[in-house]
Amino acid sequence: MYGLIGKMTLAPGQRALVVSTLLDGTQAMPGCLSYIVAEDPSDADAIWVTEVWVSQADHQASLALPAVQAAIAKARPHITGFAERFETTPLGGYGLAAAGRSG
Repeated sequence: MYGLIGKMTLAPGQRALVVSTLLDGTQAMPGCLSYIVAEDPSDADAIWVTEVWVSQADHQASLALPAVQAAIAKARPHITGFAERFETTPLGGYGLAAAGRSG
């Protein structure tokens, strides 16, 4: 498995728009076991995205999907930066096993 955890910084007041855009554009991504968008409680203009994929290749392929491309294009003007980014190798956990069995 392949995992990513990343923090995005956003233009002031644009968090709700970016969150909605990312969630709407990431509904059907082959190989995606988990895609979570979360507000940063200590920064009103930041979000965290946590992803789990079957493989790094599946993640890379998702970036070419029309819905993902549209979400990126819509969100990009409101993203001011990418702060922390971590690649991981997920081993399992609550919810992940169920997602893996259904996908």
